[in-house]
Amino acid sequence: MFRRTAVVATFVAAVLALSACAPGATSPTASASAGPVDKDATLTVGLVLEPTNLDIRHTSGAALEQILIDNIYQGLVRRTQDNEIEDSLATKHEISADGLTYTFTLAEGITFQDGTPLTAEDVVTSYTQVKDDATMVGHGDFADVASVVATDANTITITLSQPNQNFLFSLTGPAGLVFKKGDATDLKTAANGTGPFKLASWKKGDSITFDRNDDYWGKEKAGVKEIVFSYIPDFTAGVNAALAHEVDVLTAVDPNLASQFDSTDFTVTHGKTTDKGTLAFNNAKAPLSDVRVRQALRMAIDHKALVEAVGAGETLFGPIPQLDPGYEDLSEVAPYDPAKAKELLAQAGQSNLKLTLTIPNFYGTTVPQVLVSDFNKIGVTLKVNAVEFSTWLTDVYTNKNYDLSFVLHVEPRDFGNFANPDYYFNYDNAEVQKLYAEAERTVDPEKSADILKKAARIVSEDAAADWLYVGETLTAVSPQVHGFPQDSINSRIDLAGVTVTD
Repeated sequence: MFRRTAVVATFVAAVLALSACAPGATSPTASASAGPVDKDATLTVGLVLEPTNLDIRHTSGAALEQILIDNIYQGLVRRTQDNEIEDSLATKHEISADGLTYTFTLAEGITFQDGTPLTAEDVVTSYTQVKDDATMVGHGDFADVASVVATDANTITITLSQPNQNFLFSLTGPAGLVFKKGDATDLKTAANGTGPFKLASWKKGDSITFDRNDDYWGKEKAGVKEIVFSYIPDFTAGVNAALAHEVDVLTAVDPNLASQFDSTDFTVTHGKTTDKGTLAFNNAKAPLSDVRVRQALRMAIDHKALVEAVGAGETLFGPIPQLDPGYEDLSEVAPYDPAKAKELLAQAGQSNLKLTLTIPNFYGTTVPQVLVSDFNKIGVTLKVNAVEFSTWLTDVYTNKNYDLSFVLHVEPRDFGNFANPDYYFNYDNAEVQKLYAEAERTVDPEKSADILKKAARIVSEDAAADWLYVGETLTAVSPQVHGFPQDSINSRIDLAGVTVTD
């Protein structure tokens, strides 16, 4: 995600399921044949990518958002599996007709995990810090915030300087989390939120453990006593851990390994996502600065065959997936046409082209192998450079030193990346930037989505990147585990409603 922030975008393959239970909602119960719910159970969940630290206020990334949001920290509003917005710490919210004033009514009896009551002033302080401090995650999301005030003990009013269609949605992310005013907690290694779980321990390189918050302010306490997030970066090792009953849930199941669960009692769920398997082009670096070269590379890729090779997901030919506003089927923009691709390369004066694909090494070899083969058919030699994620962040994301790259951009509503010329794509189109700004300022969501469609088509026609597929998450779930959701599990891991039976 970008939304005008300078911090690392949320795009990693570590995935985990999230629960759709809101504060006060009834926890899912097991079927009668499954046995009684064990409220003292430990739920062990396999994840791929471990956080580097736990300071979600200053460090971005799905590895943090997945485990901390809704479980440890909460905001005034939250998002569901379908990316719909609902109240969380707030009992209701209202938006003025001009889109400038947001009024939230705070729930009563909320406490932080250290026992301190949450007040409207904590909300004001948390949001004012995001607004004023450029080092805070989500600072860019608050660019239009003119003021945040507590109009009374239970009411917070946020006033914008101009309408922002994405503002309420941004409050479901790190920018909208509420922290205790003046808290001295070292957020890199500890936590003090309002959620249904508490941070118990972190064994770096191994696991993070949460304990149930028995003093949780919501009507329903968490369904399990303890959660252990076990970090297993190797996909085969993850499957082996599940088959050995070392984890109760395995996220990010490699589709090519999913058949290993066929003869077991695990259920493999298939979930919708906004995960965009993005082949990034360095738009500012020759020869990729030539639109004909970028278009040729897109037309050289057999997207349907690639999805089949990956084993899950659907084709995607533009920057907006189906779950986001502004989606349109843009498959006609970049049809599979190797002959046309060769013509475009010839027109661009490119022969015997050699390019390098820089890819985080945890993504495996399937996508690179397909790209190497497809590009070879049009006379392009592709060298694959698989690197550690930290190296990718430095070389590609920060220094923009690359030709092509591949990552999963998992954050919803992140089209703003293509309206930001400083993003690592180096894509600079004034018309796209104008349309995106107009979409943000449009109060009517349907009209805003129509404007985004226009901008997305331009981006696709410009071949600013290639969208190899929109991901589908596969999660292996033990029969003793109930209430694990299927969709949008790369973004959140709300586990409050998950239960385990004997």
